[in-house]
Amino acid sequence: MDEQIMRGRVYGVDHDDPDPGPQPGHDYVELVGGPLDGLLLDVTGWTPRQLHEGAVLATELGRYGAGGRSLYGPRNGTPRLFDWEEDTP
Repeated sequence: MDEQIMRGRVYGVDHDDPDPGPQPGHDYVELVGGPLDGLLLDVTGWTPRQLHEGAVLATELGRYGAGGRSLYGPRNGTPRLFDWEEDTP
């Protein structure tokens, strides 16, 4: 998928959605690095523990293709950024 198309989009929102961007009343973190770089992840309702643990996100854009996942964790001192850690099958 083209990088410009992905910018400003929310992870998991269908690419055909007429408004794939952030929605009012939701909380987001930005994914930094890796195959999902620049996407926003909706963390509305996540507990502090969940935010600390980060996210394992399905993606076919990573090293393992379809069925693969990318691991993202919070950046120290900047909790609104989740840095890419690795891809996993």
